[in-house]
Amino acid sequence: MAIQCGVREGFEISPRFRQTVEERIARLEQGAEFDEAQIQRLNDIDHIRRQMHLVAAQRAEALRMRIFLERARTRQAPTAGFRI
Repeated sequence: MAIQCGVREGFEISPRFRQTVEERIARLEQGAEFDEAQIQRLNDIDHIRRQMHLVAAQRAEALRMRIFLERARTRQAPTAGFRI
């Protein structure tokens, strides 16, 4: 997986979307911890390899989402009296 860190684009996301992404990151990280703990229960080397691949994929996706959030700005709610 290639992570491009060159150009910073100005993403603007809603607070609700940011919260959704943060919740997804938490689920991915919790799933990775659980799945990694299950490796010791596996006997077959192929199962172990696939389980390790799953854990790596979960952590990579969580990292990708964290990088996205770092680059994104959260849209502020309009102030009272402001009209479009």
